Amino acid sequence: MGIFGALNSAVSGLRAQSKALENIAGNIANSQTTAFKRVDTSFADLVGNSAANVRSQTSGSVLASSRATNTVQGAVEASGTATHMAINGDGYFVVQEKTSEVDGNAVFAGQDIYSRRGDFSLDKQGYFVNGSGHFLKGFSIDPSTGNVQGSVPEVIQINNDFLPAEATTEVSYRANLPSSPLTASGSATLDVGLIGSDIAETDETTFLESTISAGAITVYDANGSPTNVQMRWAKVGTGPDTWNLYYLSDSTATGAATKWTLAQDTVPATIDFEFDAAGNLTTPAGASVDIGGVSVDGTTIGDLAFNYGTGGLTQFDDPNGIAQVTYLQQNGSAPGELVDIAVTEAGRVVANYTNGKTVEIAEIPLVYFNADAQLKRVDGGGFQATAESGVAIIGANGAIIGEALEASNTDIADEFSKLIVTQQAYSANTRIITTSDEMLKEALSMVR
Repeated sequence: MGIFGALNSAVSGLRAQSKALENIAGNIANSQTTAFKRVDTSFADLVGNSAANVRSQTSGSVLASSRATNTVQGAVEASGTATHMAINGDGYFVVQEKTSEVDGNAVFAGQDIYSRRGDFSLDKQGYFVNGSGHFLKGFSIDPSTGNVQGSVPEVIQINNDFLPAEATTEVSYRANLPSSPLTASGSATLDVGLIGSDIAETDETTFLESTISAGAITVYDANGSPTNVQMRWAKVGTGPDTWNLYYLSDSTATGAATKWTLAQDTVPATIDFEFDAAGNLTTPAGASVDIGGVSVDGTTIGDLAFNYGTGGLTQFDDPNGIAQVTYLQQNGSAPGELVDIAVTEAGRVVANYTNGKTVEIAEIPLVYFNADAQLKRVDGGGFQATAESGVAIIGANGAIIGEALEASNTDIADEFSKLIVTQQAYSANTRIITTSDEMLKEALSMVR
């Protein structure tokens, strides 16, 4: 049976090398496919007989099987596209396939697919779709808290709705007021007749010459209408180091009409900013005050929190005699139109708007498996869970890199080397069949 055993072994060798050639061909064909995982070939020997005498055993035939390389990462390369993302390390994106559309809305298959292909872009309906037509899933984010909502990822969809206007409710301010302000009139304090009162247009010249600029900022009402607020500091004579804040409330005022309004709290009562000899703020206590009923050029802003923090408002000597404003921001904004989408290193989808605001839309989870090699491959570089792989577990150790893609883990040079070896092994097996055939012919001719 030796000759026939040799024939069987050679045939199994031809099959095994054919399978290896098929895997090599597929690897080379997908050498430029995003996040492709090559398939290697493993060979296992099969015992030809079960003879009790070990000296009678033969090497037997061979069986080829595929070996996955899902855990072997390809190179991460920059792409320059904001919606592209690569996984550095362990993990898979959760995606789904679209089966149809109903009334213009996508209908999905419902079965999760796992992929490392991150060449996502937005389609006409605002879905993230990669080059294989798979739709990205993630967790929605609560816009008020920034926390993830839910425990089951859903297909991510971005809408083009305007971001609503946000009324200004707080102004953050940091500055140093000079111990001796350099005013146009040369007076260190506001004229006694103007102290503690709003300023009419007829008194504006005197007021401007006795005060220093406190900066200007644009604030927004509930409809998102912008209004520029100009402010001035006046050192007053009610205390040794006391200041009042004024803002331009009516730029078109004439005659006795109020043009500059004294900042008062919501009681209302004048807000006196008092400093000690070391230049530290002593009154008001705390880190902010409320300025009540702010209205500028007919636009009602309402109550504003004037937040100067702890130690953010001081009165140290300044040779220039001006207010050194180091920080001036507010929390309002005009309505915003969606500009673009980006992905952060934390794996969050962020929408950028024309008003400068950014909103976190969703968080992209990465999942892992206890047995990656047992995943079932599907078209488009995706995988499906099997009983052997175990279920997907959220919380992979990998990290998402924005504006980047993972390349195929196929090494062309290595595949060509395996191709040469496979060809030689296949040729050698054909020689065994040829030799076995000649030996059989010899045996048959011996009978004649």
